[in-house]
Amino acid sequence: MLTPTDHNRDIAGLTYVYPVISRRARGVSLGINLNTNNACNWACVYCQVPNLTRGGPPPVDLALLETELRAFLAQVVHGDFMARQVPADARRLSDVAFSGNGEPTSSPEFEAAVELVIGVLNELHIRAADGTPLPIRLITNGSLLHRESARRGIARIGEHGGEVWFKVDRATSEGIAEVNRVNLNPEHMRLNLLRSADLAPTWIQTCLFGRDGKDPDETELQAYLNFVASVQTRIQGVHLYGIARQVMQPGAEHLWRLPEQTLEAVAKRLKEKGLKVTINP
Repeated sequence: MLTPTDHNRDIAGLTYVYPVISRRARGVSLGINLNTNNACNWACVYCQVPNLTRGGPPPVDLALLETELRAFLAQVVHGDFMARQVPADARRLSDVAFSGNGEPTSSPEFEAAVELVIGVLNELHIRAADGTPLPIRLITNGSLLHRESARRGIARIGEHGGEVWFKVDRATSEGIAEVNRVNLNPEHMRLNLLRSADLAPTWIQTCLFGRDGKDPDETELQAYLNFVASVQTRIQGVHLYGIARQVMQPGAEHLWRLPEQTLEAVAKRLKEKGLKVTINP
């Protein structure tokens, strides 16, 4: 059985396509992993990818991706996959999500892969539970929106009725360097977030965790709240989530899962600013 705490990319024995139970999507999310070499341009301290390395992905075999996607959709929609491997309360296909083991937009084939997924979903008339087109979601650190190909791919996701989940874990240069382990000016992050919001409905997604038994730093938290408030009219809302799966990065022993009431307290402060917030401890 799939569980929300196991997002093993190899569970289906395929190269690019993998199923997970997504707490945030609230059902089965069919993942697309373009970063099959476990390489990413960021190295977040809470990342659950084993043997993570810095860099970009290898070339994507689009024909194989299409074959895997068609075959797995057939199992999910017409086969017994849901009955065999999904708990009863999660037996709904929620989305196709570009996520995987690195930054999806770092793939030169990202735009083509988006077009491929849209084409297959349309051809097979795959729908969400409410009868609307099945959403395509991009889970991204947003760092590569200066690339035209990335923006075109996101625009097509938006045209299909999908959305972007844009990573904002901290909102100071020091906090970003500590948590995401990249040198990034928050103003540049804000620019890319607004670029994304112009192309497709965009949510901020934020991982909150404690370190060495302490809650997140209040100064960092206030900077984050101010950052979100500065873009609140342009985004759909905020997904707050905690560490639910095993952290696979050095220093994991210093991180700990925050209690739900801590996330609730942060969510309350966001809601007081008029934002829509979801919480997944």
